[in-house]
Amino acid sequence: MSYAAAPRILAVRFSAIGDIILTTPLLRALKRRHPSAYLAVLTKAAFAPLLRDNPHVDRVIAWSPQTSLGALAAEIRAGRFDHHLDLHGSLRSRLLRLLVPGAWRGYPKHRVARTALIRFKKNRYPPGTPPVPERYFAAAADLDVTPDGAPAEVFVHPDTDEGARGWLAAAGLGGDRPLVAVAPMAAHATKRWPAESWAEAVRRLTERDADVVVLGGPGDEATCNAIARSGGRARSAAGAFDLQGTAALIRRAAVVAAGDTGVMHMSTGLGRPVVALFGPTVEPFGFFPYRAEAVVLQQDLPCRPCSKMGGPRCPLGHHRCLRDIGVDEVLAAIREYL
Repeated sequence: MSYAAAPRILAVRFSAIGDIILTTPLLRALKRRHPSAYLAVLTKAAFAPLLRDNPHVDRVIAWSPQTSLGALAAEIRAGRFDHHLDLHGSLRSRLLRLLVPGAWRGYPKHRVARTALIRFKKNRYPPGTPPVPERYFAAAADLDVTPDGAPAEVFVHPDTDEGARGWLAAAGLGGDRPLVAVAPMAAHATKRWPAESWAEAVRRLTERDADVVVLGGPGDEATCNAIARSGGRARSAAGAFDLQGTAALIRRAAVVAAGDTGVMHMSTGLGRPVVALFGPTVEPFGFFPYRAEAVVLQQDLPCRPCSKMGGPRCPLGHHRCLRDIGVDEVLAAIREYL
C-alpha cells in the first residue's frame, strides 16, 4: 500500500460527547503513523470544543445544523481530502457521502447483533468484537494504523484550566480534602441513578471523606443543585461551565462517579479513575470505560439490555438495573480512590 506524501484525511463524527471522545485513539494513531498528514475532523459546533485543543488534529470543522448539508459538502469538497472516514454511520453522514465524491470508509456498527441482544437477549456479536474506539479503526483500513493500547484523550486549554481552579477555590472545594466529581444526569432518563441515591452518597461523602462537585449541563441545574445541597462541602457546577470547563473541573478530581454518559468518557480521557454505573446498556455495545482505571457497577438482570442508548422510562416500570445499585456499593468503589 502506498500513501500520498502528506495525505489529507477527513474524519466525520457529528455527535455526541462520548462518541467523539472515543474517536481520539484513532486520531492519535493517524497522526503518529502519518505525521505530515493534514487531519480534519467534522463535528457539530456544540461538540467542537472537545477537539479544538487536540494536538493531533489540524482543523475542526464545526458544523451548525442551520447550515445546509449542501453548503457543508461544498466546503468539504474544497478541502480535497484523499481519505474520508465516516465514524458515524448515520443518515446525515450517508447523505454527505453522496454529496462528496471520493474514497469513503465506515466502521462496523453490528446493528443486527445489537438488536438481537436487545430484543431476544441473544449475544450474536462475533467473538472478539472490539470496543467502539477500536471499531473506528476499520474506517482507516487504507492508512495502516492500529490501536496503541492507550486510552482516549481530552485536552484542556490552560486558560480554561485556570478558570476552573479559581472557581473551585472560591467555592471552598478541594483545598484540604480530596475532590470527588459526580455526574448524576444523562440525556436519557433510564441511564440515571436515582437522584435521592446521589443525594445520600454526596451527603455521606462530604461528612468525612471528600469535597464534591456536581457536574451538569444547561437545564440540569435544579436536580444538580438539590443534590449538592445534601452535602455541606458540595457545590453544583451545572450550567456554569461549557464542555472545556467541565473537563477542567474533572482534571482536578481524585475520582469521578457517573453513569454511561459523555462525562464518564471525558473523565477517562483526562486520566481520572471512574466509577461507572451501567443500567440499560451493556458491555458488548462497546462503550464501557476504554483502557482506563475504572470500576463498572451493574446488575445482572434478565431484562438487560433494554435499549441501545437508554430511553425516557423503564419498559417494565421498575428500573431495577440502576435502582438496585446501592449507595454503599457506590461509596465503597469511590473510596478505593481516596
